[in-house]
Amino acid sequence: MTSLFPATRSEGQRRLSAFVPHAGSDYALGRNTDNGPDGHAHVSLLSPYLRHQLITGRELVQAVLDQHSLSAAEKYVQEVLWRTYWKGWLEMRPGVWVRFAAERDQLRDSFPNTRAITAAETGMTGIEGFDDWARELVETGYLHNHARMWFASIWIFTLRLPWALGADFFLRHLVDADAASNTLSWRWVAGLQTVGKTYLATEENIARFTNGRFAPRGLAREAVALVEPPLAAPRALPDAGVIDVNQPSLLLVTPEDLNPESLIANGLPINAALIVADEKLLWGEASRHFVRAAAAGDAAARVRTHFECATNEAPTLDADTLIAAAHSAKAKQIVTPYAPVGPVADALARIAPLLAREGIALTQVRRDWDTRFWAHAKKGFFPFREQIPTTLAQFRIT
Repeated sequence: MTSLFPATRSEGQRRLSAFVPHAGSDYALGRNTDNGPDGHAHVSLLSPYLRHQLITGRELVQAVLDQHSLSAAEKYVQEVLWRTYWKGWLEMRPGVWVRFAAERDQLRDSFPNTRAITAAETGMTGIEGFDDWARELVETGYLHNHARMWFASIWIFTLRLPWALGADFFLRHLVDADAASNTLSWRWVAGLQTVGKTYLATEENIARFTNGRFAPRGLAREAVALVEPPLAAPRALPDAGVIDVNQPSLLLVTPEDLNPESLIANGLPINAALIVADEKLLWGEASRHFVRAAAAGDAAARVRTHFECATNEAPTLDADTLIAAAHSAKAKQIVTPYAPVGPVADALARIAPLLAREGIALTQVRRDWDTRFWAHAKKGFFPFREQIPTTLAQFRIT
């Protein structure tokens, strides 16, 4: 299923090098066109690598702006930073994730028209394009970004199916499945994210940007925004953890960041590393397959080399596993890359108090890139976008 995405950092680097020359006008002109499963030449196909930090946002943007001016590559840089923005926005509003998960779970048990859901997920609705994208997603684990928008709009406004079940369908099949980008993008199409502003898929737009491959008839002609109860006020961005450099430590590697050597200095007393590819922390076989392959082979080898320590793998992320691993490594501190809102963050929040009872500190280290950009995700993307040049300059990226 995921042969489209070999799960190694070196593959991500190869794709990045190949794409960078095309990140300017080529991308700007071709990025909205979906040429089908074998025609993704105008996009980078880096989203799974970025999702799991095999390629970092900073690394990607730096490589692009080493060859292009910001104005020339603006569309691509903004596309990359949309993911950063979504994560920061959700980090300050974790209740949105909780609300989505509760709504999804409730609808799974109570939505009466299961036949309509099955038809949509298996590509049997009779809607040209939509059915093809449903099958493409299941078969490849990937959809072009424009196709994702069309699909979500048709799901919500033409088929009138619950947005949360559509978002769940994507989570269960996308190899780049991500709590923030997926949930908030579906909310945006539905008119919940930017309140009252929806996205309407039309026959003309689909025909234009699929080069005539699809021109579905009978689509909804209006998109009335969904409504929801008011959201809680955003919280302050949580503090980033600070490593106690005097404490012997266990390095914990989770699916949220499979590239710890680019974040954590190798001079720290890392006695051992535990790499966890817990399938319960991922949604579907596409992402599970990618993470299993990246964790067991690629990440483990890089961690062993960089930190000069033994690595072990664990099938689950739970307190007993971490306590046993910390004791075995004679570690008083577990150091791990920061987990943003989502299943890994939920698991670590449950585990931290149990570790503390054993005298083991859990320290989540956040990338400076995230801390600085997330601070600007308090409102909509346009205020965030205005801060991009200034924030990039702080990293000496221009």
